[in-house]
Amino acid sequence: SCENLPYLKNVVLMGGKRFPGMFTWEEFTSLGASISARELLAAQNACSPGDVVNMQYTSGTTGFPRGVMLTHANIINNAYYTGDCQGYTDKERLCIPIPFYNGFGLSVCLVACVVYGATMVPVAEFKPEWVLEAIEKEQCTALQGVPTMWLAELASPDFHKYDLSSLRTGVTAGSPCPVELMREITNRLVAGITVAYGQAESSPAITQTRFGDSGAKRENTVGRPIPGLEVRIFDPETGEECPTGVPGEICLRGHAVMKGYYKMLAATEAVIDEEGWLHTGDLGSKDEEGYLKITGRLRDMILRGGESIWPREIEEFLAGHSSIQEVQVIGVPSHKYGEEVVACIKLQPGKMGVEEEIREFCRGKIASQKIPKHIFFIKGFPTTASGEVQKFKLREWAIKELELESEEVAEEEVAHERTKNISGSARGVYRELNRQGRF
Repeated sequence: SCENLPYLKNVVLMGGKRFPGMFTWEEFTSLGASISARELLAAQNACSPGDVVNMQYTSGTTGFPRGVMLTHANIINNAYYTGDCQGYTDKERLCIPIPFYNGFGLSVCLVACVVYGATMVPVAEFKPEWVLEAIEKEQCTALQGVPTMWLAELASPDFHKYDLSSLRTGVTAGSPCPVELMREITNRLVAGITVAYGQAESSPAITQTRFGDSGAKRENTVGRPIPGLEVRIFDPETGEECPTGVPGEICLRGHAVMKGYYKMLAATEAVIDEEGWLHTGDLGSKDEEGYLKITGRLRDMILRGGESIWPREIEEFLAGHSSIQEVQVIGVPSHKYGEEVVACIKLQPGKMGVEEEIREFCRGKIASQKIPKHIFFIKGFPTTASGEVQKFKLREWAIKELELESEEVAEEEVAHERTKNISGSARGVYRELNRQGRF
């Protein structure tokens, strides 16, 4: 027994070496020698690849979490293919600052290491210095994280003190990574970084760039579908597949699609159609090589004066301002226009924020209706445990700050207009997700 791990009773070591207090793999497997063939067959038949092995709750970035039922096949396939996109072997040493209960932490980190026989280096709590120290001390070859984590690591005042040369690859996922941040990551931290896109309902990865992809692909796309998945772009109004380069709703079919939401049949049917396509609620387009570019989220769309505005476009533009470290764009109710654009900005250390300066930066470069009506300079954003920004909480906060609680009628008008502009089965999907709080 170990004093520091009082509940740990057994350790199995694979690799041929023997250490006191541990089972070798051969000793472990020999424990089953007394089990009869009938008992073994019964145990094997009691479990199948399609059985639910994990209840993965959605991150809560857009509303109340839902229990996503994931199977053995969902998770193991996802772990294998995301590791393969990074060129994993049993020599990998992965630094993991992502919580294991998160889909990213579970499939792309923990299970991927088990599948490849790689070494896990967990960081108990995300602190930039702890991550950098773990990389140096354990000679980690790979690192995972969401953009806010990468940003914090690069901004650490002690960054230059650590030897991070052992890193060769990794994954950034969870939310869009601004182009400038991606360049900083590849130039200063991990040259072979890959970009993944997905959600809890897809186990979680849908697409990923490959180790060795060009910088342009990593900066401007979220990669190609992982093997075994079909990914198509459908027009949310007509339900027809969009031509190459034309944005629409991202849908997928294959081994990554969840079994469903726990005890939420209507919600499941709202996102998985009769042909097995999982409707992500995200918007994107594919190029001729099959690389996916995320253009926005249906649930984040701002409808101002009848015109659709996608926050990501404004976020990417504002990220180019030298004083801005991070920005999130949301919509708030407006009696006149239905919704107005709000920019919540986290400034670079030592920088001062002036609202009019930000608007002047926008004038003549983006459409006038996309220039933020309201600008907040804030110290940080509400996030999930894995670092993903919770936009719905940011929106609730902004509504209170602007004293717009009385604007509920305007919100209902916006919802009505959005539903009018969506037809067919997509309207049913919208209404159900709106009921759940996802829109």
